[in-house]
Amino acid sequence: MNFASDNWTGATAAVMAALARHNTGVASGYGTDPLTDAMTKRFAEIFERDVAVYYVGTGTAANSLALAAYAKPGGAYFGHQDSHIQVDECGCPEFMTAGGRIVGVPGENGKITPQALREKMAAYPDGVVHHGQVAAVSITQATECGTIYTLDEIAAIKAEATARKIPLHMDGARFANALVALGVTPAEMTWKSGVDVLSFGATKNGCWCAEAVIFFDLEAARGFEYFRKRGGHLFSKSRFVSAQLEGYFENDNWLDTARHSNAMAQVLKQGIDAVGGARFPWPVEANELLPIIKRSMAEKLEAGGAKFYGYPTGSLRQEDQPAEDEVMIRLVTSFATTEADCTAFLDLMKS
Repeated sequence: MNFASDNWTGATAAVMAALARHNTGVASGYGTDPLTDAMTKRFAEIFERDVAVYYVGTGTAANSLALAAYAKPGGAYFGHQDSHIQVDECGCPEFMTAGGRIVGVPGENGKITPQALREKMAAYPDGVVHHGQVAAVSITQATECGTIYTLDEIAAIKAEATARKIPLHMDGARFANALVALGVTPAEMTWKSGVDVLSFGATKNGCWCAEAVIFFDLEAARGFEYFRKRGGHLFSKSRFVSAQLEGYFENDNWLDTARHSNAMAQVLKQGIDAVGGARFPWPVEANELLPIIKRSMAEKLEAGGAKFYGYPTGSLRQEDQPAEDEVMIRLVTSFATTEADCTAFLDLMKS
């Protein structure tokens, strides 16, 4: 009954088999090996265009270095007020952008709106040296609230970014979960909707350690290798990241694992609704659920062996705020979650 995080699970059998398969012989280092070249071509096939792919070790590095590629003196970077770059990265985006400012944008369901973004960017007018410069917009797909931006919503945010001549970044830590939930192609959810640079996350969906920064504009990627090296994220044995991705993409494993994760989230959601005594302030659209339950129930669930985290409620609407005897918890499903896990959790709730 471990629903604490999809980071807690191991790697899939396909990923581990690929690692073992490529753990023989020698290969040139630092991304110059044939397998890494092959994976770059695979990414181009997946996204239906030539892309520049740079492996990094963590999602935090991917986000921070992607934003650093567009750094400006006095730069302001706009993301949802609950986004990972805003609250969970220990100032790394600010550090990597040489002192940039992460500006939180409000929005219901974990998503920024074009109007809210426009209003926040208005505080940084072009040509006024005292206020700094707008530098980039970042959205999270799927969001920290477990919700998903539609293609139209992405395009609308891109329009606001374009109006201020800045790029749109996507934090895709749970990229595959959002992709299969929308039922669209990787190209449609990224560059065809206006995304300029993507933090491609695979670790949460079955890899051991595989994150990448993907540029859809090859010109914008020029010089990024120096940002990555300076940031300490140039792998010497890059072939092992490539090996993971080979197993990840093989036979569409990455889509199957994401579908399974999402399906298990729906099993939990339907079961919790059937048990009663819980409410969901946000829709369950990917593999994260954030129900508000009685504090006593949360304590009994933990005592019974269920693993999960509490979740901050600052961005909830006033009418959705937990009562004194309530708490909001976060449940995350993964490729390793089974229906038996969900049943055990739900039985514990019933008891």
